Amino acid sequence: MKVDELLKRLENIKIDEKQEIVKTLVQTFGGKKIRSIDSLMTKDKTIYDFDSYKNLLKSNKISPDDAFVYIEHYDFIHHPANYFYPFLVPIYLLPNAYLSKLGLESDYYHVIPATGLKYVAVVGKFSNINRIVVEVADIGTAATNTNLPTLIHGVLTTKRNTKYMTYDEVVEIMSRFSSQKLFAGYDFNEAWAISNRYYEDHDTSLAKDVKAIRDAYIRIFRPFRIEYDLNTKQFIPA
Repeated sequence: MKVDELLKRLENIKIDEKQEIVKTLVQTFGGKKIRSIDSLMTKDKTIYDFDSYKNLLKSNKISPDDAFVYIEHYDFIHHPANYFYPFLVPIYLLPNAYLSKLGLESDYYHVIPATGLKYVAVVGKFSNINRIVVEVADIGTAATNTNLPTLIHGVLTTKRNTKYMTYDEVVEIMSRFSSQKLFAGYDFNEAWAISNRYYEDHDTSLAKDVKAIRDAYIRIFRPFRIEYDLNTKQFIPA
């Protein structure tokens, strides 16, 4: 098999996986109010909130290798920036997921051993338009594109004899991550604010900035996006 054919087949497998993830997330959260909380989906498509996953892990009822998707979900979000760029909102979602994938653990933020993680997902329920927006991204790709491995290496020593992270270590990683000017010269909060001013306040002077932010967002996260209309019960491809 040629290399390009193999890559295409692998990409199709990833798309199929992401479609199944989206269906499971919509089935789980579509008919009820979504609390703003982190969850983890295991390979058997069971979804646990963070505390439940943590307790099962400590009791050896599941393994860190069982983890598959790290999820952030929230409800009643009306800001357009949340709708168009879901991964801009939960700034610490990707660091939490990637640190968890590395098998690390912390009592601060939501870092828990979850070495099997492959994807990170955001689920937003927009009650003003009665839709659910789901975006799924590959953890490894997004981490590389946001310099996470380098940031973590710069904070954690290579001679560590523990998987537990201190408060200072976690805070330093999150601070370095969130302050990066990844989106056309803007950090996460700045990119969100500019996008929201453009879409919500109709500030057309920001059109070029928003386009550059969007291009950077897509390049960084390469999100697989699907919307679900709660009125028609139909999926709407992006």
